[in-house]
Amino acid sequence: QVGSTFDPSSSATYRRVPCNTGQCSALTKATLNSPSCSLANSCIYSASYGDRSYSIGYLSQDTLSFGSESVPGFVFGCGEDNTGLFGRSAGLFGLAKNELSLISQLSARYSNAFSYCLPTSSSGSSGYLSIGGGSGRSYKFTPMLSDSKDPTLYFLRLEAIAVSGRALAVSGSEYSASTIIDSGTVITRLPSAVYSALRTELVRIISPAFQSAGAISILDACFSGTFNEVSRAAPSVQLIFQGGAAVDLAPKNVFIEVQTGTTCLSFAANSNPNGIAIIGNQQQQTFDIVYDIASSRIGFAPGGC
Repeated sequence: QVGSTFDPSSSATYRRVPCNTGQCSALTKATLNSPSCSLANSCIYSASYGDRSYSIGYLSQDTLSFGSESVPGFVFGCGEDNTGLFGRSAGLFGLAKNELSLISQLSARYSNAFSYCLPTSSSGSSGYLSIGGGSGRSYKFTPMLSDSKDPTLYFLRLEAIAVSGRALAVSGSEYSASTIIDSGTVITRLPSAVYSALRTELVRIISPAFQSAGAISILDACFSGTFNEVSRAAPSVQLIFQGGAAVDLAPKNVFIEVQTGTTCLSFAANSNPNGIAIIGNQQQQTFDIVYDIASSRIGFAPGGC
């Protein structure tokens, strides 16, 4: 990771959360995994993500400080084993609708909303997380939905994907899978039929200029070429959400140079046909995205960072 790791022994206010606490029990809803307990009675969490990344470590407490604010007893996971497509990031903020998330723990101080912008790793620009509302930009809003599969997640409805201004030739029923937007999952996972149509169309457009390369991890549409080279041949791609919120993706939201000289489509098929589709953070990058929980809506604005 970039920067030094967190050393619990250097903090006088750090402590591990015991197993027999409500906070430890809350992990089941927060992570969808039951906690375990160390020999020293410390609560151990296990968090897994849609792209097969995972983090395992101790549920912990310390004073959270940012700017002039100070929040004693803030609960977080101190990761001991972190594996997957995390890049070089130092950690993940929990922004879900459960009692252990950053938003829930700060809800008494701020309104029930937050927004963020995730920069691309190559841009050199800074992203941001704003707790308490949006930036005043002109957002395209789509309803924030509830789903019994997991009431802590942020559901929305993807209704279509357009390439070069034309909707993919798939039935609208193929988009019926429950869909979440998740800042902690890197690669967007689509229903198999939708992904297949998107992959076929993009390969048709890109392959005359670039030789196909082997699959890398879950990315199975790869080309021999740098991102800059492949992006020059890339068509426009648009995600269309319920209510007509059309989000125009730039090439950097569609392709990723996974290793030097190999660039892949940054979408994948959902391996479980009955599973939840995921709008991952690769597709969210550079957008200002606001979660207006009080009004049950999610908004997108381009050029956030």
